[in-house]
Amino acid sequence: MELEFTSDQEELRTSVRSFLDKECPLELVRAVVESGEAPENLWSSMVALDWPALAVPEENGGLGLSVVETAVVVEELGRSVAPGPLLPTVTQFAPMIREVGTADQRQRFLSQVATGAVTGTVALADHPRGWSLGDVTMTAERAEGGWVLDGTKLGLVAPAGKSEVAVVARAGEGVGAFVVPAAEAGVAPVRSLDASRPLSSARLDRVLVPDDRALGEPGSAASTLGVTRALQEATLALALETVGVSDALFQMVLSYVKDRKQFGVPIGSFQAVKHKMSNMFLVIERARSLCYFAVAAINEDTSTRAAAVSMAKAASDDCQRMVCRDSLQSFGGIGYTWEHDGHLLVKRAESSGALFGGSAEHSLVVAAALGATPD
Repeated sequence: MELEFTSDQEELRTSVRSFLDKECPLELVRAVVESGEAPENLWSSMVALDWPALAVPEENGGLGLSVVETAVVVEELGRSVAPGPLLPTVTQFAPMIREVGTADQRQRFLSQVATGAVTGTVALADHPRGWSLGDVTMTAERAEGGWVLDGTKLGLVAPAGKSEVAVVARAGEGVGAFVVPAAEAGVAPVRSLDASRPLSSARLDRVLVPDDRALGEPGSAASTLGVTRALQEATLALALETVGVSDALFQMVLSYVKDRKQFGVPIGSFQAVKHKMSNMFLVIERARSLCYFAVAAINEDTSTRAAAVSMAKAASDDCQRMVCRDSLQSFGGIGYTWEHDGHLLVKRAESSGALFGGSAEHSLVVAAALGATPD
């Protein structure tokens, strides 16, 4: 298993970071939070750089790069707390189309994703803490000319009224994915912790989805496997974003403890603060290592990819909880103010840590993979 980045991948990281530092500073994120308006110029610039096309196959109009390049971009998006539809489109919607859709469906949707004409997300959870396929209760009923979906989905990473929604539902003995326009899916905004990235719910009131929007063969073994693989990519992307946010928050704290003085010396010279900084650094590196191990497992399609993804997601959630807690303690009173930028990162880290399952849920997956069962 290859765990080293190539020179091209390192160059990609450098260029992405340089772009985001210039075009997506925290001042932009704060403006989005305070105004509620999406940064259209940022999205247009990302499209111009072909970022939506990174992992879209070449035959569908994309660049045909691997999940490794996507991972590099996603971690940098987290570091900048970047708003916009890139992450759900590239790491949720596009993998679902690629893994489950027919050749015609891949051409139809992925070619538009590559050009930025279509953005999308995945609707998975039927319950607030139900992020596994086993928790999906919505059913798709066969009807003349299509499938009927009825129920409510939670935790969609998408603004209301826009994009396509790949809805996951039970179909026969398995599961399927159905592409529904956001307007027809009843996508509505919900009040969430992180105002820089809108979350929505979807209320599907017996919505008829035409056959050409039912990906692959809903309910078949191939469809169920494809949905599973796509959700692994989506889960891993959120883990990587969490690591990126946590590292940015750590760097912010590191700068602060070097500058803030107490008793005539920087507070970073105090042993208690040094311990906090060391622990934060270690937990970030642990989570990042597990994330890129999972990236390699997916890239090489190993039999351990499911367990590797759950290890990464559990570690990233543990990471953000420690980093958020210790950063607030290190900042002191200033860290609790609206004027300080720390809360922008804390809210994104907490949000990403919970989406698609947190440490508790994914630790159980890892335990099951190891043959251990809870008492």
